[in-house]
Amino acid sequence: MNDFIFENGTKAYFGKHMVKTYLAGLLKNEGKTVMLAYGGGSIKKNGIYDEIMAELHKAGKDVVEFSGIMSNPTYEKVMEGASLARVKNVDFILAAGGGSVMDCCKAISLAARYDGDVWADFWAKKGTIDFPTIPLGIIMTVSGTGSEMNGGSVITNEALKVKGGFDYPQLNAKFALLDPLYTYSVSMKQMVSGSFDSLSHMMEIYFSLPNEDNVSDDITEALMRNVIRNLRAAIKNPEDYTARSNLVWDAAMAENRVIKMGKKTDFECHLMEHQVGAYTNCNHGAGLAVLHPVYYRHIYIYGLPKFVRFAREVWHVDDSGKTDEEIAREGIEKLADFIREIGLPATMRELGVKDKKELKEIAYSCGISPGCFKPDFSHEDILSIFEEAY
Repeated sequence: MNDFIFENGTKAYFGKHMVKTYLAGLLKNEGKTVMLAYGGGSIKKNGIYDEIMAELHKAGKDVVEFSGIMSNPTYEKVMEGASLARVKNVDFILAAGGGSVMDCCKAISLAARYDGDVWADFWAKKGTIDFPTIPLGIIMTVSGTGSEMNGGSVITNEALKVKGGFDYPQLNAKFALLDPLYTYSVSMKQMVSGSFDSLSHMMEIYFSLPNEDNVSDDITEALMRNVIRNLRAAIKNPEDYTARSNLVWDAAMAENRVIKMGKKTDFECHLMEHQVGAYTNCNHGAGLAVLHPVYYRHIYIYGLPKFVRFAREVWHVDDSGKTDEEIAREGIEKLADFIREIGLPATMRELGVKDKKELKEIAYSCGISPGCFKPDFSHEDILSIFEEAY
């Protein structure tokens, strides 16, 4: 395996009734004023808000609410939250929601304590956080991004039409409360797209060097099989606790840095989807579903041994009498079939790209992953992928 340093500062509390059991105690020494941040208000309809507020009051906290965090959170929303945190002298941020809320709150925790240009210094490029940010806790209500267990924060700058972010260990939450029962309240579409996002993270780590025997690839294969099996079970029975709890921990494992150790990683599909999202505000998991099979058809020959292994170990492709190329292609088509099976889209048009002329502008705005198996992967390749997926 390649050399690495592993770090994760988030303490996870996983299981039923985590908020009632632990939240008040965890906040005991976190200052007087807590910002409770959430999205469009669904937590007020499903009882999660009342449960959280009861524990905040039990802990004797003054609560500042910050709501309306959208999917694909914007830089403008980050700065709105940072301003509120400064005005109210917020001591601690509590993010209740899915990846969008978590990402926005990580950015707020930094922006509220920084006097410079936040976007230019930390999102346009990788910056250095050498100052104390506002401490953060997470209550997961939507699973998939794995943001609860890392310092990643993906933000959309609408003015620049750029969506992106970096993983800053300093922005890891102090704790994450992961109650699989909370995920019962989200729609089937959210559950499916979130689970595919988890699978996407796993594939993008897996399909990168090294190809030699390593612990990370073995773990990732098991996780990919687990997502596929349990997503099917959760679609069949949305209240299958075993399936839902496995999907929650799959998402965390995909992005808590464990399976990235020793891997170069290739997040090209995420880089492409981020820009499609910046132009269309499409659902993140749906965008990834459209792009992954097409991307892999374009690059598999450059990482053939790994794609053959993927077909055999994840999709159980029968390789008798087949060439390596045939086995690899069958594995990719098994992935495409699974995407259709779970009801995710297959074309750029379904994502909201209405004019094919837009594809070139979006393609040339994308970043290029240094981990791609294809050594000379370019913006022309991205445009070709977009046109094939249109």
